[in-house]
Amino acid sequence: MNSWHVATAAEAISAAQFARFGLDVSMQYGANQPEYDLIVARGEAMLKVSVKGSQDGSWGLTQSQLSRIGGARYHDAADLWLARHKPRTALCLVQFKGVAEDALPRVYLAWPAEIAERLKAASGGRGDTILHEDYQRGPKAAGAGTRETLPDAWRLTRLRVDELLSWPVTSS
Repeated sequence: MNSWHVATAAEAISAAQFARFGLDVSMQYGANQPEYDLIVARGEAMLKVSVKGSQDGSWGLTQSQLSRIGGARYHDAADLWLARHKPRTALCLVQFKGVAEDALPRVYLAWPAEIAERLKAASGGRGDTILHEDYQRGPKAAGAGTRETLPDAWRLTRLRVDELLSWPVTSS
């Protein structure tokens, strides 16, 4: 799959999974909004959802911020990336790596603040621009020998969706 196929499949699968949980799903038509790809709702509770697909086991999220701040300031890049997200926008991460064509990919749902925290903790606390699903740091890497994985609590389940939908609205 090329990047367009990955993005299109990730959005469609995300929408289907949210619909399976009984949520109303609104997909954009035409040019994408910069903040989100889908809106999901149950009654008055609503989330904007930014969908990120991957087929290599990771999601590059904050690389573009490094060029804005100059140098490898990973914590600052994560903070800048986080500041671009509004309080009721969640990220839906879809992973196709190692998934057969007749199986569903692994899907996660997280708040941007949760993701920024993981990015800052990566590489033994040095930070990273890439969020890894399951990655073992090599012997010469910063944070050598550490294994970075996504929390099981982020898996896209009805319970996880209900948890994010019931999260109190705060201002940013």
